[in-house]
Amino acid sequence: MARASSSLLPCSILWLLLAAVPAIAAAASLSVRHQDEPHLRLAPKVFILDMFDSEGSSWYGIPEFDLLERNITVPGFSPLFPQAHCTRDGSICQLVTGEAEINAAATITALVLSPVFDLTRTYFLIAGIAGISPKLGTLGSVTFARFAVQVALQYEFDAREKPADFPTGYVPQGSFSPEEYPQELYGTEVFELNDNLRQLAIDLAKKGKLFDDAQSQEYRAHYASHSAFAAGAAAPSVVACDTATSDVFWTGNLLAEAFENTTTLFTNGTATYCTTQQEDNATLEALLRGALARKLDFSRIIIMRTASDFDRPYPGESAATNLFLMSPGFDISIKNIPAAGVPVVTGIVSQWHSRFERGVRPHNYIGDIFGSLGGAPDYGPGSIFGRKPPASVAKRSVRSLRRRRLAGPM
Repeated sequence: MARASSSLLPCSILWLLLAAVPAIAAAASLSVRHQDEPHLRLAPKVFILDMFDSEGSSWYGIPEFDLLERNITVPGFSPLFPQAHCTRDGSICQLVTGEAEINAAATITALVLSPVFDLTRTYFLIAGIAGISPKLGTLGSVTFARFAVQVALQYEFDAREKPADFPTGYVPQGSFSPEEYPQELYGTEVFELNDNLRQLAIDLAKKGKLFDDAQSQEYRAHYASHSAFAAGAAAPSVVACDTATSDVFWTGNLLAEAFENTTTLFTNGTATYCTTQQEDNATLEALLRGALARKLDFSRIIIMRTASDFDRPYPGESAATNLFLMSPGFDISIKNIPAAGVPVVTGIVSQWHSRFERGVRPHNYIGDIFGSLGGAPDYGPGSIFGRKPPASVAKRSVRSLRRRRLAGPM
């Protein structure tokens, strides 16, 4: 941000301050702390979860609904984004978590535990930007995920020191090669969401008109030189594909291929690697714990990510240029959050009684890699709770996969 000019006269400064008073007063009149309204209780139909300021502000000033009619300070939210924002009737709310996994988990935990919100029937729309594989989409594309995979939760060698026959320096935990399924699991490696709800969200999102611009068109055209990247050279569209979580913002062909393989490995070939972001598995773990506490319904979660950049360079471009170019698709990725997201939000609210109030029954497994919510995932070790939620297991022992150790050095 540029510094303010020191040539402003004192009277000009005073005029600016006076001009701002009505706006400041209006904002203050709409803002409350939940302790100031001890009996405040909202039951949102949709809660939008954004990760940083540009994502959050993309929803403000739209004609369909006003999220700034109620601004509620919630203890435990990010110091940078301390408020939840809601329509006056409380049917639609929004928050900004802060970026990366720790911020996401902390803010969503605070939301789940807040006495202000009844989330038992709330739909959660995770709505943010992401990197994208040019095999599946392009700058400005809007993606909806069934799987979120924590791809960087692995052992890591510096690539200069990895075993010569390893294609990557990443090795699943407890394992001894990149191709071996992880022998140690923390429980957050894979989450699976309600695919029936995802399909409904995709249908609603397709009603929106996606933005595009000249700089994105010019940049994506370079990907047309590789037949595998045809989707990367095409216009933005709505895509069903899955997402990879990592605190590290990475780029390049080698890491893209490594994490593409990790996504396939961790889900037994079911997931389709597509987008890269820094929060979703953390958000989902906090929501899963809320579901275990009967505070929310895990079958009501949607992940929508719009593509701001490519996860790898086009042929002839360096990985460094791809990373440091500062994302020519950023502007349209932000604009396409509400472009695709508003039809999803308004669709749920307008069809509340006819379709969404009672929930959308999933036909696939939903939950984490441990089977914590009941049922059995068709990846990983299967349910460690015998297909029952933990609360219903009389004697529970969390089964860990046996870690083998080599007798000698690799």
